[in-house]
Amino acid sequence: MLLHLQTVPARNGLLWIRHGLNVFRRKPMALAGLFSVFLFTAFVLLMVPAIGVVLLLMSLPLLSLGFMLATHQVLQDQTPTMSVYIAPLKLTRERRNAQLQLCGIYALATLLISLLSQWIDGGSFDALQRLAADGAPAEQIAAAAANPQLFWGAVSRLGLAALLSVPFWHAPALIHWRGQGLLQALFSSTVALWRNRAAFAWNALLWMAIVLSLGLGLGLLTSLLGIGQILPLLAVPMGLLLSTVFYASLYFTFVDCFMSGTPDDLLSK
Repeated sequence: MLLHLQTVPARNGLLWIRHGLNVFRRKPMALAGLFSVFLFTAFVLLMVPAIGVVLLLMSLPLLSLGFMLATHQVLQDQTPTMSVYIAPLKLTRERRNAQLQLCGIYALATLLISLLSQWIDGGSFDALQRLAADGAPAEQIAAAAANPQLFWGAVSRLGLAALLSVPFWHAPALIHWRGQGLLQALFSSTVALWRNRAAFAWNALLWMAIVLSLGLGLGLLTSLLGIGQILPLLAVPMGLLLSTVFYASLYFTFVDCFMSGTPDDLLSK
């Protein structure tokens, strides 16, 4: 499969979302089911002491690649199954080893970011979580949230996580479809995102706008109807929908950056 790194206009950040939504509309139950199974698996892994968190973090690159494979199948009028999650590990030994090394590095880097951020905020984030979980008074929670260390800890978490996503964005797909080595895939992904930074920035801003608009809209609607207590129940399926569409759109970011074996007019359909 030939890959041609190219630069795309910023407006394609919107096209990725539109195509992700269109793919979801073709196979909504199958794609939502794929993400639901991952969420259930993640819940189970979190119950496993120590190693569960590591395994969950290692699975995230395979989640994105699995959804790319699922989207590819939907475009071929096929119904994706759970096999997309293990398909990347069933190719050659070299590609399987590269994927597993990629997953391990991602998990290690994420844990280091968490430890660094925890050091920066002085444990204020964990303290806030404990207060919320224990049902502490609103005044006490507000006081904990006003801690300036909490802000800088959040900045470090989000900023470093965003930087980490750059080399890992396309790396699993480059290993799977192109057979690139670990370092080459990380480098190619970084170059692709840098060259198309305007499109990715626009895509990120649009996703933030969508999430905030739907959240505020649901909150306002339930408040006007006097049913604010069901807001968490509505937020769950909405979160599932948005997450599934997001992961379904990842395939198009890869195609648009590398045009890997896909018709040239795909993004214009």
